[in-house]
Amino acid sequence: ERSGRRADGGGAFLQGWAGGYPEIVKENELFERYYRELGIVPAGEWDAFMAALREPLPATLRITGYRSHAKEILHCLKEKYFRELQDLEVDGQKVEMPQSLSWYPEELAWHTNLSRKILRKSPQLEKFHQFLVSETECGNISRQEAVSMIPPLLLNVSPHHKILDMCAAPGSKTAQLIEMLHADMNVPFPKGFVIANDVDNKRCYLLVHQAKRLNSPCIMVVNHDASSIPNLQIDVDGRKEILFYDRILCDVPCSGDGTMRKNIDVWKKWTTQNSLQLHGLQLRIATRGVEQLAEGGRMVYSTCSLNPIENEAVIASLLEKSQGALELADVSSELPGLKRMPGITKWKVMLKDGQWFEEWKDVPSNRQTQIRPTMFPVTDEEKLKAMNLERCLRILPHHQNTGGFFVAVLIKKSPMPWNKRQPKVHQKLPQRTGDTEVRAANSDNGSDCIIEEPTLAENEESKKMQELQNSDSEQSKKEGVCGPPPSKKMKLFGFKEDPFVFLPEDDPLFLPIQRFYALDPSFPKMNLLTRTQEGKKRQLYMVSKELRNVLLNNSEKMKVINTGIKVWSRNSDGEQFGCAFRLAQEGIYTLYPFIHARIINVCIEDVKILLTQENPFLSKFSSETQKKVKDMAMGSIVLKYDPDPEKPDDLQCPIVLCGWQGKTSLRAFVPKNERLHYLRMMGVEVFKAKRKEEELENKTEEEVQHRLAQTEEGMDVEDKEHDLVTKMEAEIGEESSQSPVESSAMEIENKNEDLDQSSKTANTHVSQESKDTDASNVKD
Repeated sequence: ERSGRRADGGGAFLQGWAGGYPEIVKENELFERYYRELGIVPAGEWDAFMAALREPLPATLRITGYRSHAKEILHCLKEKYFRELQDLEVDGQKVEMPQSLSWYPEELAWHTNLSRKILRKSPQLEKFHQFLVSETECGNISRQEAVSMIPPLLLNVSPHHKILDMCAAPGSKTAQLIEMLHADMNVPFPKGFVIANDVDNKRCYLLVHQAKRLNSPCIMVVNHDASSIPNLQIDVDGRKEILFYDRILCDVPCSGDGTMRKNIDVWKKWTTQNSLQLHGLQLRIATRGVEQLAEGGRMVYSTCSLNPIENEAVIASLLEKSQGALELADVSSELPGLKRMPGITKWKVMLKDGQWFEEWKDVPSNRQTQIRPTMFPVTDEEKLKAMNLERCLRILPHHQNTGGFFVAVLIKKSPMPWNKRQPKVHQKLPQRTGDTEVRAANSDNGSDCIIEEPTLAENEESKKMQELQNSDSEQSKKEGVCGPPPSKKMKLFGFKEDPFVFLPEDDPLFLPIQRFYALDPSFPKMNLLTRTQEGKKRQLYMVSKELRNVLLNNSEKMKVINTGIKVWSRNSDGEQFGCAFRLAQEGIYTLYPFIHARIINVCIEDVKILLTQENPFLSKFSSETQKKVKDMAMGSIVLKYDPDPEKPDDLQCPIVLCGWQGKTSLRAFVPKNERLHYLRMMGVEVFKAKRKEEELENKTEEEVQHRLAQTEEGMDVEDKEHDLVTKMEAEIGEESSQSPVESSAMEIENKNEDLDQSSKTANTHVSQESKDTDASNVKD
């Protein structure tokens, strides 16, 4: 891992209460001397601050907020699982009830002090833990440090916003941003999107896994150095314009001393040197962020460090060189209930040997490579007052039993001063990074389109390269092909990322699909893509119109790791019934509004049968359902449950499932954890004893291979990696996401620990969430 990556992510789902760590001396004299001197902790609170740092961090979870059934999950948590924990004692110690985070909207975030050791000692607690693991895997719950939830909330995202997440892995904040885009579940394609970037290729796959759980067509994962992330172009009414983002999350790598409660290695490794080394990178990333921010746009800068060198010093330097183009937003009235300290205006710089410097002029020449002028506070009182650094916010661990954190919210008022050079010649923009900026016409603020280009010398330097790229890229665009990025440096998979190939308008593949499902004329078929240029197309994916625009115009300059959600999979059995492609569950909520045929409305009892039995006969279903399927051709179908408001005890959120109608049977094609989720929401008991799990684990290798051969027959190029992960899931008793319901559907595999091995063995489009988040140098 890169040094300085942050560590406020997942780890063991529930830790705290009775520890679980080896005994490490939680002392660091230099740390105490440094922060006492800086005075970031209010007078009289130092002992409470240090005591909180030595306590284990409560585990926190967040319910996915945009899902129509978020309320159902919350109800299930409170009325079922939390009630069972009331008055529960383990080893003579009363179990502490989970508490909601007072400042998080709608009770959708909770914290608990339960440790894994305690969880294993009680059936009720084990049941609760399995619920959390299973719901996490299907995207309904996210494991996330409490303070890590703050930056996305302060971005004030709307569904039409174009968002850049600059240092996104492993993706818990990215998931929050995606949720905000889909605030209205009735809009399958919000106009906004999230481009989530990370510099580490391997960590990009953690990011992909987090994003995939939310099944959004509006997310793209890219792999770049955030400090030089390229300007992207988009097509606006036939004109090329640079893409400017309405919202940017700049959650930079940092020393992570706010994570001491979780990442206890920091106690022995902490030194002021870490901050001095990271300051320059943090400032470069933040600078690149504001360059790409639209006027009127909002950027949140955040770290899980308490150190002003990484925080206020970066913000002050950015504000100073912006010459009024940026201002700090006053967010004191936002997130009521969140206790925060204001940003500080005075600080000093310390070397790791304990030597202090108050001003840049005091730094000897032999130290001027370690210490830079931008690390010192602004001395001009008038300038300092205009910066409003007190509008930054610092979260101290002892105030609300959290980690430490720093957040600053910046608003862009005008272009950055170094981008105001007037162009001598209007021409296509070169592919250099950090040198150019266009203020695009922004629908929010109606600003004029002003092209600001780099100097003539820079233009000449890149003109030839641009001309060479243009001839290839224009041809690729005509064919709807977005070429692969540079080869991945992976030992396990020796192939490049597959290209993104959009379906041509006249592709014969689409007509039978359109007829079979009676797709609405408004269906955006131009947004369909595959991951192969040759041979049979096995899977069809979908992106939003806006992301299609980004993909087609930037394939040479952008290293795309993943985008789009799967909406159809080839099924050779379907050809005889008129359509070779069956619906994929992960894309059904996006597709459903456009489908006008092959929809069967089912009652709640039918749903229970579909989700608990492998291939039930039609005779088991309600007479209404039997009548509906009687005259329908065999093949892929949509199974829709609509709640009955007159039956308040029944599930009160709609469900859309992918199914298959056979000659005499009806089955659901739903991933295992999603099935368990729906069953829980309907009040069906899905907890089974460990004995059953062990029986499942004892399946032979031959059985595993046979099932894989049946469920993944004829895979697309894109599924080379997926195949390996599917195999690993099967080996630990997890069902592949495409397999039909099995009779053992009701057992849960509590295999959280085993997922670590999966992430080491395969770096995949749908990789299991690894236990990287347990490692010491991981960013949340």
